[in-house]
Amino acid sequence: MSRIEKPLALLTYNLPPGWIRSLDGQVRLITPPAGGRGFTPELQAHFGQAEGLLSMLTDRVDGALLERMPKLKVVSNMAVGVDNIDLEACRARSIPVGHTPGVLTAATADMAMALLLASARLIPQASHDAREGRWGPWEADAWLGADLGGAKLGVVGLGQIGSAIARRAHGFGLRIAYCARSPKLEAESALDAVRLDLPELLKISDFVVLAVDLNETTQGLVGKAELGMMKETAILVNIARGPVVQTEALVHALQEKRIAGAALDVTDPEPLPPSHPLYGLPNCLITPHIGSATHGARRGMAELACENLLAGLKGYGLRNQVP
Repeated sequence: MSRIEKPLALLTYNLPPGWIRSLDGQVRLITPPAGGRGFTPELQAHFGQAEGLLSMLTDRVDGALLERMPKLKVVSNMAVGVDNIDLEACRARSIPVGHTPGVLTAATADMAMALLLASARLIPQASHDAREGRWGPWEADAWLGADLGGAKLGVVGLGQIGSAIARRAHGFGLRIAYCARSPKLEAESALDAVRLDLPELLKISDFVVLAVDLNETTQGLVGKAELGMMKETAILVNIARGPVVQTEALVHALQEKRIAGAALDVTDPEPLPPSHPLYGLPNCLITPHIGSATHGARRGMAELACENLLAGLKGYGLRNQVP
């Protein structure tokens, strides 16, 4: 009896072994060399035989790549968003695409609140001033931040992550408005949330959090006109994707103090080069896309991505398949 060969799968990043243990004995796994990532020459050498691909959000999976992988049966993306994947090209080949929603919701919502709180209370500026020796005798009017209780929070995109942000913000006493394609009756009932169109939400909000997917309708969603609708005292928080905001428009709005501040866990471009003018603005807080960066969330994402990968290789329905 001939031995059945295990399917060949490519993994574009060297994840901790404990996170991908479910693949042991199930696949022949090819990974980049130490320190490598993406479609390295070592991975490209196996494109012709690969049946499975476990990709990261930084890996572009398009039609040209699929043409080089004629045996591919499944793409499993270790991310919630799939804007790095040409879904039409995958559908044309009947290749299911998996993603990892749910497991990172709490971590990302916590990060959004951390950014909101840090910006509202001027924590980065106050910490920097203290380190630079500008902490003198107590001053009644120094480092005055914004009050959260009773303030209005506008959440753009009330999916799983947006809803989790709204619940947390409600606990801080913020009044919730949201912008979404359809009404979210549970949030309206539990959080007394109000659904508004984007212009009205921007006009009334003291804080705006972007939590939408990146697609054709959200690319460049917030530009000069939208920033001009916001209050001069408002703070913009982006934990969605960088291209949802038009970067140059944001730079000008912050420089001209058209809005009070911005807190960005995602940028366009990404990574943001150290010479970029956003870094020089004291009213802009930038973190390096760490919304899901907790031990539990990242491990959960990897385990779910492995589950999707194995299901696709076996011809089963994926637990989390992109429609």
